[in-house]
Amino acid sequence: MNREALYILTLLLTSKILYAQSNSPDQKVEFKKFKDSSIDLHVFKPEKWKRSDKRTAIVFFFGGGWTGGTPKQFYPHCQHLSKKGLIAISAEYRTKKSHGAEPVQCVEDGKSAIRWVRTNANLLGIDPNKVVAAGGSAGGHVAACTGTVTGFESGKLKFSSVPAALILFNPVCDTSPSGYGNNRLGKNWKKISPLHHINKRTPPTCIFHGTADTTVPLNNVLQFKKKMDGLGLRCELHTYDGQKHGFFNFGRDDGSAYTDTVKKMDSFLDSLGLLKYSK
Repeated sequence: MNREALYILTLLLTSKILYAQSNSPDQKVEFKKFKDSSIDLHVFKPEKWKRSDKRTAIVFFFGGGWTGGTPKQFYPHCQHLSKKGLIAISAEYRTKKSHGAEPVQCVEDGKSAIRWVRTNANLLGIDPNKVVAAGGSAGGHVAACTGTVTGFESGKLKFSSVPAALILFNPVCDTSPSGYGNNRLGKNWKKISPLHHINKRTPPTCIFHGTADTTVPLNNVLQFKKKMDGLGLRCELHTYDGQKHGFFNFGRDDGSAYTDTVKKMDSFLDSLGLLKYSK
């Protein structure tokens, strides 16, 4: 067995063990309240965590077409990254099923989550300059909007809702008539279409996408990368031949896609100085 194969096997076995040992967050924290309900952050903390720490935080947003979904989707990713020393969070946000919400409200909640984490850096033991947004599918759209779209803000506005980096798994980047979800957005599609709001402040981005994705076509991320490249912004795009929507999820098929995307996620974070924590 070569070194690369051994690394992947070790990562897969470790992930399965961690998932079996702990399938729940260390705590749930309410970050946004409505008249009759509230939404929480599901927080995973590393060992020897202290409030005085200055760690990286990463906030994941689940997929589900803005209609449903669960924060549990990214529990394995959170468990993995908490073992690396990060404060890893899987965020709730309003969806059509849970709150009768429209995609615009999903974006509002995503921005609120990033801002709340940054505002409460002292409570979480994080560096407010090291907050990463991540997500899959519609959750990838929510994450991408935090790094591109302006407006839809609430909370303590002196704290930015723009993350330090983006990690996107088969994300919705284009909500135009040729993209995804235009039937839900209608004439207002451009307001929350990440592709159409890329600017010089858009953070470094890492994208994973399957070439056989018929739910969110590959072209929507190809266009995103092309625009990022045109502005001289960093955008890593990792494509997976023959893979369909959701290929990256833990427990999918033989697990090789999960382990490979996690490995590349780690490498991306490490290259930005966001993976390792030193006191």
